[in-house]
Amino acid sequence: MTDSLTPPVLCKSIQEDGRISIKLSGCWTLANLLATPQVLEQIKQLNKNNQALQWHWDITEITLLDNFAGLLIWKVFGQQQPIFFTGKPEHQKLLERWQQQLLPNEEQQVSFLNHLTCAIKKQIAQFKSEVMTLFILLGQLVLDTGYLITRPQSIPWADISNTIYEAGVKALGITALVGFLIGIVLSYLSALQLKMFGAEIYIINILGMSIIRELGPLLAAILVAGRSGSAMTAQIGIMCVTEELDALSAMGISLSLRLILPKVLALTLVMPLLNIWTDAAALIGGILSAQSILDISYLQFINKLPDAIPLANVLIGLGKSAAFGLLIALLACHFGFKIEPNTESLGNETTNSVVAAITVVIMADALFAILFMNIGMPT
Repeated sequence: MTDSLTPPVLCKSIQEDGRISIKLSGCWTLANLLATPQVLEQIKQLNKNNQALQWHWDITEITLLDNFAGLLIWKVFGQQQPIFFTGKPEHQKLLERWQQQLLPNEEQQVSFLNHLTCAIKKQIAQFKSEVMTLFILLGQLVLDTGYLITRPQSIPWADISNTIYEAGVKALGITALVGFLIGIVLSYLSALQLKMFGAEIYIINILGMSIIRELGPLLAAILVAGRSGSAMTAQIGIMCVTEELDALSAMGISLSLRLILPKVLALTLVMPLLNIWTDAAALIGGILSAQSILDISYLQFINKLPDAIPLANVLIGLGKSAAFGLLIALLACHFGFKIEPNTESLGNETTNSVVAAITVVIMADALFAILFMNIGMPT
């Protein structure tokens, strides 16, 4: 039998002076130890004995000793060199290497698990708190809306108009550019596949369905979340840093009525319009690409598009955009009011606002896709 196949052996005996002697022999490697569970059980029992350091240890007959087995033996030693120890020089060097390592004890391991459990529980509790705060914010918006319906003269038209201009009009350029480029890319990639099957005309269905129903609302929402959502969060945060929020509260001005409601209402109204604008830019890019690659004329594309895409898809896209605008504005205001009066908190919460808004938008889009799966599909 070769050295690598020699099973590990642990012999325990009592010397004439009454001292316990432990003699190890064979091949002490991870594979051999796993194949001999009785030896592992013996090591486990020795590891529970606090007097192992006073025993006589002889490992000269070990033919092969790897790091795993060396660690087991070192832990039995109590992570100290035994007083009575006999071994080969190479085995001695391996144990000395483990002596230089700082091994975590069981208490430290348990402490780490406790810390990990506490951290997970803390994150879950924080998530529940965030969701509850958002529901409270949404409820306050419902109450403010009811208040303004009965008192239309109190509607903050100036704030709503300013938010529409900042979040909508100023975003026309970037949304048109991104939509146009996405339309070109989508048309080009689809054309390469459709050419293989001789189905070039179906590029109209692919572009119309993907852009009007999915990509248009999603692209516009992501761009607005990164551009306007972060600006809203930073604006409220700056007001917190400069103590403007405290001044408004001291004057008896409702923060939700003057800061949150105009942003939520404006973004809910402007997002469907931005969606139409982005869809148009993306379709123009797709038409240009389809004409140059597949030789489909502009007139043919425009005439075929209404028949290929049912009206329900347009309504679904507009409804999704309005919901995305509501979510983006809510999250932007929520994280804005969390900002503490220091610059570090301003940067962190603005980043959290953008990340949370984009994540929630994508999750909401997936939910809408499941809910409206069988609606608006061409027959």
